Amino acid sequence: VLWDDKGQPVAVIEAKRTKVDAEKGRKQAQLYANWLEKEFGQRPVIFYTNGYDIFIWDDHQARNYPPRKLFGFYSPESLEYLIQQRTTCKPLDSVSVDTDIAGGGGRIYQLESIARVTERFSDKHRKSLIVQATGTGKTRVSIALTKKLLDARWAKRVLFLCDRKELRKQARNAYNEFVNDPIFVVGKTDKKYQDNSRIFIATYPGMMNIMDRYDVGYFDLIIADESHRSIYNVYGDLFKYFDALQVGLTATPVDMIGHTTYGLFGCEGRMPTFEYSLEKAVADGHLNPHEIITHTTEFLREGIRSEKLSDKQIAQLEEQGIDPNTLEFDAKAVDKAIYNRDTNREIIRNLMEQGIRDKDEQLPGKTIVFARNHKHAILLQNVFDEMYPQFAGKFCQVIDNYDPRAEQLIDDFKGGDSSTNDELTIAISVDMLDTGIDVPEVVNLVFAKPIKSKVKFWQMIGRGTRLCENLYGTGKHKDKFRIFDHWGNFEYFEQEPPEGEPSKSKPLTQKRLEAWVDLGKAAQKKFEQGSLKTIAKQIQEQVEALDENSIAVQEKWQTRARLNDLKVLEQFAPQTQQQLLDEMGPLMQWVDVRGQSNALRFDMDIIAAQTALYTNKDKLQKHWATVVQKVDMLPPHLAQVQQQGEIINQVRDADWWNNASFAELEHARTRLRGIMYLMDGEVSPPPEPALHIDIEEDKSQIKTDQRDSKIKSVDFKLYRQQVQGALEPLFDNNPALKKIRSGEPLQPRELDELIKLVLVQNPNVDLNVLQEFYPDATVTLDHILRTLVGMESSAVAEKFASFAAQHNLNSQQIRFLDMLKNHIRDFGTVEMAQLFDKPFTQIHGEGITGLFPDMSQVMQIKQIVDSLGVSMGEPAL
Repeated sequence: VLWDDKGQPVAVIEAKRTKVDAEKGRKQAQLYANWLEKEFGQRPVIFYTNGYDIFIWDDHQARNYPPRKLFGFYSPESLEYLIQQRTTCKPLDSVSVDTDIAGGGGRIYQLESIARVTERFSDKHRKSLIVQATGTGKTRVSIALTKKLLDARWAKRVLFLCDRKELRKQARNAYNEFVNDPIFVVGKTDKKYQDNSRIFIATYPGMMNIMDRYDVGYFDLIIADESHRSIYNVYGDLFKYFDALQVGLTATPVDMIGHTTYGLFGCEGRMPTFEYSLEKAVADGHLNPHEIITHTTEFLREGIRSEKLSDKQIAQLEEQGIDPNTLEFDAKAVDKAIYNRDTNREIIRNLMEQGIRDKDEQLPGKTIVFARNHKHAILLQNVFDEMYPQFAGKFCQVIDNYDPRAEQLIDDFKGGDSSTNDELTIAISVDMLDTGIDVPEVVNLVFAKPIKSKVKFWQMIGRGTRLCENLYGTGKHKDKFRIFDHWGNFEYFEQEPPEGEPSKSKPLTQKRLEAWVDLGKAAQKKFEQGSLKTIAKQIQEQVEALDENSIAVQEKWQTRARLNDLKVLEQFAPQTQQQLLDEMGPLMQWVDVRGQSNALRFDMDIIAAQTALYTNKDKLQKHWATVVQKVDMLPPHLAQVQQQGEIINQVRDADWWNNASFAELEHARTRLRGIMYLMDGEVSPPPEPALHIDIEEDKSQIKTDQRDSKIKSVDFKLYRQQVQGALEPLFDNNPALKKIRSGEPLQPRELDELIKLVLVQNPNVDLNVLQEFYPDATVTLDHILRTLVGMESSAVAEKFASFAAQHNLNSQQIRFLDMLKNHIRDFGTVEMAQLFDKPFTQIHGEGITGLFPDMSQVMQIKQIVDSLGVSMGEPAL
């Protein structure tokens, strides 16, 4: 029993023997807790363990969580807070969301996001996953959620995790703006402020390095930004170690999220706790749509090949001292194995001439150019400086990890004004600006490289989606951004299947263990029991070397204990072989083998030779050549090498090698592996440097096209902007538009005249095209036009968001309001009777009254709708 300073029991621990299942102590621990509660008036937290498996069971009626596994014990302070929460924490639905942080500006989806997470927590689930498109306020949602849990006393300390220092800085600034609680930034804030801080902000690797300084109950809520599959693969221990409520945030579209991410945040059936997609955000006016301009040259499409070059291009190459006959590069190699300066001139020229301009219409607005690598980025910057020397090298700069000033350059890019030549306006990025960076002013994205990851591709597009008010002057907001695709990336992803789970490369230690297992199988088939005993001993040493402090190793403690038994390994049963490969193999990554890579590779060379003894002796010569190559790289003047001279001479001898036994090869391995770190140089030849040329692209072969995004809301938003631009001059005087705005029906003749008038003003705008964006054939064109000229979705959303925040609605009620808002936005009208029919019965079978039993709330909703000029008629109640 663990006691506090007042002599009250705070925990009871039932400890069973290691060979006994910890679950057998569960009922016994509960009986102890019952007695202690009766005797002292305070129910202790229950723990039961067998020394490896540790379970916590906080079964007090105020909390009443089911048992869960831990990887350590709570500290006294954390235990006391856990008990304190039983009386101090409030129901989450009784604490309102701070709408100054989230939900403002008509962002009703943010309120629904928070409601869904808090409802899940209230239902005893401890993990949630929020999927929100880039630019829709994931950080604001996390801050509002943090504040709600702190105010409700559900949390004392909150940990916000992100994957880069720049994002850590952004998170700190955002939390500072809205929350008054002390903030501790891991790696930046003085450690003396740690104990008094309530909000911790850290990068994943930064927190991994210091994780063991804190007890498992130190944090009550963990928010993981950009929760994608690498978190699970690399930083999963963080989420297993800390016994906290956990929320994952990601902008990755639902169909691209890996199965492991769903599993990490407890989402069964690949269904996140809440989703707000790019398509919805654009339709609601919370993100900007994008135009796509494809712009390719002959070299980018077809590569650079000698037989395709013109006489002029051949002459240019010869002037540069390059033999044209040596050029044979496919399109994939351009800007990777061969750099052509003029190809990159075309990329820069296209941006400068076709990019969306700044408020003065003089220069391109904020732009991110995604380069292939550092060399390519430097080439693009040099080409820009060569073509536009008047900018004196400040307007366009490279931002990547090679520059120690990268963080300052990012700040310059965020704060600069594109209307002056002295400010950083075009950022050439290599990975640093691909994800997470928030620069709302960006209006141009240049894909100067091919992208193969669909997830990363859409994260990169997210750099331009954010709204930016008054970008072009007072009242002139950013309404779109432009993407220049020089590599056919959109076409590629339309053809490719959805992205699957990436195959993870195996570490050398795992490959070596697998090689030992294969050797053991081969020896067993030949009934070589002596060899099998040697192999079993080697495998046992590797199993013993696993770090018991690793959570991944702790999870497999029973299998590890079984496979640490030499008798089990010597028997080498099929079950043992499979457990070694499936369970112990992946754990080998946690063995510290720094500085031993040459020794590990030498082990595998000899193991391969030993396996060949039992499977195919013809392969021995190949393995002999590999081993000789390596021992010949050992410096003979060193004493350590000279001491093994006899063995070295033996393995160099082909005759000895051909007649060597398993035991003799094993003796050579054990004697020589310890000196392999002394090898001079590398076995593989260094890669050839990339070729730099400058030949003029054939201008007649440059192709530029504007294409649809194939995202309905994006394409509709862009076309809608064109329609609104054509109708705007007609608002005050056109009788047909006046009737549409007042809700009066149009005669076919009036509508036809309006269509013809708009076509005269702008031949590219045909009002009939609008109907292609509506699946319901009964929706008439005058209804569609009314949504464009008579209603603004932002005004509709603002009214409903205010109502939702005022009444502290649950997620189902918020979802109904969102559906009603979208219906008004899309159809311009709604009848009261419709709210008792599909699609409004999807959430509750009784429609509006099933979700809002309080009739005063129903009448308030009616008043909101009527105030928007969309009559709902008399309530049919």
